[in-house]
Amino acid sequence: MTDNITSVGGGSRPEAGVSALKGRTGAGAPAETRGKTTIADGVVAKIAGMAAREVPGIYNLGAGMARAFGAMRERVPGAGGGGAVTRGVKVEVGERQAAVDLDVVVEYGVSIVDVAGGVRTNVINAVERMTGLEVVEVNIAVDDVHLPDDEEEQNEPEEGRVR
Repeated sequence: MTDNITSVGGGSRPEAGVSALKGRTGAGAPAETRGKTTIADGVVAKIAGMAAREVPGIYNLGAGMARAFGAMRERVPGAGGGGAVTRGVKVEVGERQAAVDLDVVVEYGVSIVDVAGGVRTNVINAVERMTGLEVVEVNIAVDDVHLPDDEEEQNEPEEGRVR
């Protein structure tokens, strides 16, 4: 494919592939080569966030404070909880390549090495398939382990707690 792709905020990506038709424009050029496609950094972050969450063993994304603020923001009507998909995801998009940094919380009992490998594979496949960018690295920071007891404490009724 010879689509011209440019990322927003990360640089320009003048070509996704090399073709003998490079530089040819107008009616004689194939339709898929006429024009430029722009992919925003936020789009890559959403793809990476969704792909990471699909991997078994991932409980959540984001460091402790980011998760806490995100949870509060989601409860406020009209505050825009749409950032939940990209919480814990940072991307750097260049001309033809992208790098992804993820902050994750894993489930207790899973192999962190296996989960990290699964996340890398899923994120790289999703981003490369959907954007055409080459993913050069996926850095994973495991910030916490979700324990089964953590969920029970969060679900306790407020009136039953001693203050």
